[in-house]
Amino acid sequence: MRACSHASGSCHLRLANTDILVGIKAELETPLPQNPDRGRIEFFVDCSANATPAFEGRGGESLAADISRLLARSYESPEVFDLTDLCILAGKTCWILYVDVLVLEVGGNLYDAVSLAVKAALFSTKMPVVSVTSVDGGEPELELSDDPHNHTRINVDRAPILVSLSRIGNHCVVDSTPEEETCSSAALVVAVTPKGRVTTVKKIGGGSFQPSSIAAATAQAISVGVTVNAALVSKLKQEEAMGRKREKVGFM
Repeated sequence: MRACSHASGSCHLRLANTDILVGIKAELETPLPQNPDRGRIEFFVDCSANATPAFEGRGGESLAADISRLLARSYESPEVFDLTDLCILAGKTCWILYVDVLVLEVGGNLYDAVSLAVKAALFSTKMPVVSVTSVDGGEPELELSDDPHNHTRINVDRAPILVSLSRIGNHCVVDSTPEEETCSSAALVVAVTPKGRVTTVKKIGGGSFQPSSIAAATAQAISVGVTVNAALVSKLKQEEAMGRKREKVGFM
């Protein structure tokens, strides 16, 4: 995973033959009237026509929209991602996080890979500190710090990842290859937090799951999700520590 500049947060994820870019732009805007004390996070997914032959023409638009909606549902709970942390002035100013996902190549297990890249990009997101001042009781004025080291971070301690289980016969396969996905009659996508909480579940494909198999698949997804979440955060913290060491290298 690599981050790129010119964004508030970013990630370039290469997982086997799946290649994904995520860029996050933080902008100050007015909160929605129904949520005056909350910021917003908005997901936009674009599947490149070159990612897979199935995406030629407008083939990837439906899948991109489906992934965007699933990400939004996964992050909508305040117990997962507290949008009040993005509020600067209730009813007047808040941070909006625009999460743009570009799928460059598909090598299977796309939902899971996108969610890993999104969480990594959120982990790297840095927003300038905002100072609020008011002179003689007038309208509050905002001042953004221009010090690159004076910033706030996004808390992803409870952020979920997606775990897909492809049903092949009477078994569910995790981390499916394109060939396994082709053989699958249906799949279950489960959003799992680091503590094993399920935030949303979605069935994809034309097949069906028995109630008992859904319970077993969900339990399997929770086990995998907790493990992968821990491995991802550990890797992100390791890369961040290495980055800080590289910044200190020099003549001064």
